[in-house]
Amino acid sequence: MFVYNKDITLEDLGEGISRKVLAHNDNMMAVEVHFESGAVGALHSHPHEQLTYVLSGKFEFTIGDETKVVEAGDTMYKEPNIEHGCVCLEAGVLIDNFTPMRKDFV
Repeated sequence: MFVYNKDITLEDLGEGISRKVLAHNDNMMAVEVHFESGAVGALHSHPHEQLTYVLSGKFEFTIGDETKVVEAGDTMYKEPNIEHGCVCLEAGVLIDNFTPMRKDFV
């Protein structure tokens, strides 16, 4: 029921991106993703619904055919199978929430 951030190892994904898989079950998952300035979250899609909350930093996000700049406090919804990705403009952290959980992350 309780997941302590201090107990989770930050996984280096390379190219300026790292992540921590936070609390999850079969139905949902929270993930903390750290970006260095200039890091690129490549365009991709997946069958999961996703909400992304910008905890800190500034990002240029593309979701489908739309590209916008977002910063701390902003939230984005990504429907299943929609192509999306980002470029980090100022180092920051995203909190991604998925439903169902991303089995490929654990």
